[in-house]
Order: sequence, then structure tokens, then C-alpha cells
Amino acid sequence: MIGGLYEGSLAGLVPVDIEYTDGRRTPLPVGDWLAERPGDAGLLDRCAGPALDVGSGPGRLIVALGERGVPALGIDVTPYAVELSRAAGGLALRRDVFGRVPGAGRWRTVLLADGNIGIGGDPGALLRRVAELLRPGGQALIEVTGPGTVTRAEWVRLRSAAGSEGWFRWAQVALDDMAALTARCGLTVADRWTEAGRWFVALAI
Repeated sequence: MIGGLYEGSLAGLVPVDIEYTDGRRTPLPVGDWLAERPGDAGLLDRCAGPALDVGSGPGRLIVALGERGVPALGIDVTPYAVELSRAAGGLALRRDVFGRVPGAGRWRTVLLADGNIGIGGDPGALLRRVAELLRPGGQALIEVTGPGTVTRAEWVRLRSAAGSEGWFRWAQVALDDMAALTARCGLTVADRWTEAGRWFVALAI
């Protein structure tokens, strides 16, 4: 979700859809990222610091953790999202999770909320990277789709009434498939829970 349409949607300037290769469109859920969401509480309760929020967007989770006294850093590839995080009082850096990340191997918690397990379209590669970022005994808290859904990777792009941007790979992972996926990535499923219609797993290293 890199580019002007994503930044414009964060700024409230333009409605943006996610478009799929078969022509389907769904609204980009920007409102979910700008303010506390139902289901955030249980996720935040499980966070121990220092915590790293991967794909932190405008920073609602790192700000909430800071208010709880939990040291937290957000990383995101979108400059405007990082600016919003900092303006809200969060600590955030413009970083790609597959690039140089401060504190690699020393994070106690890594967060992948709001569908960010889909970053890069290869959940296995992303989880292997998460395992590298965690310290021994650390945990990854991952938001997934619920039982009975389908794990898939696909090409998507952002579209507004004025036009579209380039295609990029994104994925979703179903709760039912997490155990098999994590077994190949050096992580194990330690817990799972649901809150406000959202589904989460805690992975241990």
C-alpha cells in the first residue's frame, strides 16, 4: 500500500478501494487504523516491551502501548504514516521489515495486526523474518482470518475514482492454517483468541 492513494486516504482526502485481479473491490479500511478498534484491548494486554509493531501505519497501537508504559517502536514504509505516528506521540521509523531493523534479535514482542501478516504476499518469509527479530522467549502476536476462511496470496492494487496504482502482492492467513505454517518458520502457536469478531494467535520462539 505504498503511494499517493494510501497517503491520501490516511489524510481523508480521497476514498480508496482495494481492487483484486478478478475485478472485486473492497473499501480500504482506513478508519480502522486511525483510532482504537474493538478487539485492540486483548492484543495490547498481551504485549510485553520492548514491542515492535510491523506495518504500524498511523500508529494507534504504539501510541496505546506508550500510554500503558510499554516501550514500543513502529516501522512502516510510508512516510506520511510515520509522520502521523510521530505527531500522535508514538516512536516510529520508516523501515522495511526485510531491511535493517533496530534491535533485531532483541524484541520481546512483534506485532502483525490489521492483516499485516500479508505484507509481501509471502507469510512464510515474513514469519521467518519475525523469528529473526525476536529474542529468545519472545512472542509474535498475529491477527489472522477466522476458522473456515481460506489462506491465499494474490495481486491487489489501490484504486480511487481518479485512477489506480501499481499491483502488489498481499496475503491472508486463516487460523486453521497457522500451526502448519509456523512449524516451518521456527515458531509455535502458544495461544489463540477472538475478540470483537477478530482472530489472533500468539507465536512463541
